[in-house]
Amino acid sequence: MNAPPDSLQSVLDNSFAALSQARTAHRVPMAPQEVGTLTSVSTAIAMVSGLPGVGYDELVKFPGDVFGIAFNVDETEVGVVLLGDYARLHAGDPVQRTGRVMDVMVGDGLLGRVLDPLGRPLDGLGPVSASARWPIERPAAPIMERAPVTVPLQTGLKVVDALIPIGRGQRELILGDRQTGKTALAIDTILNQRGQDVLCVYCAMGQRASAVAKAVAVLRDHGALAYTVVVVTEGSDSPGLAYIAPYAATSMAEYFMEAGRDVLIVYDDLTQHARAYREISLLLRRPPGREAFPGDIFYIHSRLLERATRLRQERGGGSLTALPIIETEAQNIAAYIPTNLISITDGQIYLSPSLFELGILPAVDVSKSVSRVGGKAQRASYRAVAGDLKLAYAQFEELETFARFGARLDEHTTQIIEHGRRIRACLKQPESAPVAVAAQIMVLLALTEKLFDSVPLAQMFEAEQAVREAAATLPDAVQAQFDSADELSAADRAAIVQIARVVLARFQPATSNGRSAA
Repeated sequence: MNAPPDSLQSVLDNSFAALSQARTAHRVPMAPQEVGTLTSVSTAIAMVSGLPGVGYDELVKFPGDVFGIAFNVDETEVGVVLLGDYARLHAGDPVQRTGRVMDVMVGDGLLGRVLDPLGRPLDGLGPVSASARWPIERPAAPIMERAPVTVPLQTGLKVVDALIPIGRGQRELILGDRQTGKTALAIDTILNQRGQDVLCVYCAMGQRASAVAKAVAVLRDHGALAYTVVVVTEGSDSPGLAYIAPYAATSMAEYFMEAGRDVLIVYDDLTQHARAYREISLLLRRPPGREAFPGDIFYIHSRLLERATRLRQERGGGSLTALPIIETEAQNIAAYIPTNLISITDGQIYLSPSLFELGILPAVDVSKSVSRVGGKAQRASYRAVAGDLKLAYAQFEELETFARFGARLDEHTTQIIEHGRRIRACLKQPESAPVAVAAQIMVLLALTEKLFDSVPLAQMFEAEQAVREAAATLPDAVQAQFDSADELSAADRAAIVQIARVVLARFQPATSNGRSAA
């Protein structure tokens, strides 16, 4: 049955009245937004006008989801460091403020992943799950919230753990010429953290893609990638990404530190970071400092490394240990960037190209290496067996140089040189083969007691390997003593020496009557 015409008319009138009322009552919320204009774009740098309220380090957005960081804030224009592919940007493009500083994803979901500094995955394993986003620039922990460095960070390298120890919360510089094993030393340290309850962050800046792929493969093959976050910028990436990479990696590491975990971060290497910052500064026409480097490169690195520390128990007791890597040229450790970092860090491990060429690996120059903090954190059992080792090794190096002139040496000097050669042979170590604490202490104790002195140099590798294998037969009570704060007792020391003496007996040279010289 059809409705009467007047009834339909009333329905239409009511509907239009409701629409008119809704239209009148509707108010579009107005939010002010600053939109600037891209005036010029060059290599990784953009100049923007029309953003009077932008702040330093603020993130700005360009068309095509390209982001940049406001670096130079002048009266009329802003110098922006671009963080993405800028090939499609042109003068006149709109630029928007984001109202936030550069931040990065943090959380447990980053473990085992390979990322770029913006948090984008590079390993093809899908999206990254994050707990939060933290600014890449964060203030370092105040002095009153820091705790002393008292817990050792075992690297698995005998020469480092014995002579140049590192503590959790320390900043230890690794420096040396190109191709001397700096990255290998850092990767071996990461490998040794397996089962040590230490999380790791490896930050590669400006490296070749093949070198980064090799490092990631080593970590994966040894099961270390499960507790490691890898942050990568390749040599072809923009200098802006290389500049923010170490700060982004440090924020990722600080998340774990704030949660009470012990974290190791490796910056490989800060030479590339300094070059990226220099390129940015020169493109932005910032005044250069001494040696044509921007004068504030010291503060750039100091505020980065100052974030490495050990927190008090009230703050969770976590720690962040930093191993920055720097490349020297022609063994010049007195150059501008190396001396900057030496003054910022708590010691340095110097890798000598001369030792590397002789096959003495890792090529650590003990005389030029020092740890200003780690000795306080070194295990008491190490201090007992390695106390005189550094002095004996230094004496050997000095006498070895003198002996090269062909001078006739007395018996005592000859003994010092022969003992030093055994020390050098025992401190050699292949790549990706960290040594456990018990095996290290047993080898070092045998060295201190001069049990290796009668072993021929040609058999030193096999003899040292046999001593390390014999460490597994030590009583559990003795092995537990290695991890305690107590020094080795005389009985424990004698038991270890006796086992080493028995093992090394078969490596003694035979005398004329067929018996060993032991």
